[in-house]
Amino acid sequence: MNLRDLIKPGDDMATGICWYSAEQWARLREVASDPENLEETHEEWLAIMKRSLRDFREAGLPYQLVDIDVEELVSWCKRKGRPINGSSRAEYAAHLLQQRQEGS
Repeated sequence: MNLRDLIKPGDDMATGICWYSAEQWARLREVASDPENLEETHEEWLAIMKRSLRDFREAGLPYQLVDIDVEELVSWCKRKGRPINGSSRAEYAAHLLQQRQEGS
């Protein structure tokens, strides 16, 4: 299965991809409910992200990087009653991307 297979027909909106600075990465690992699913270092995460972004481009899938402020993510998860895990992080990125698109 390739990336294109994961997109439903009619999905032409960009996928929001969480983007973390090194400082934000360290904080994310502190607050995440699933730190075992996160790379130990920002450098490891960045290497994986570079490969993932290349795969998105090669598959012709639109994406936008979404800068994540972890403290704002924590607040959002608390308001929603959600753990700070992969699913919540993805939903938060989609939320921020939607806000960005509505504001433009």
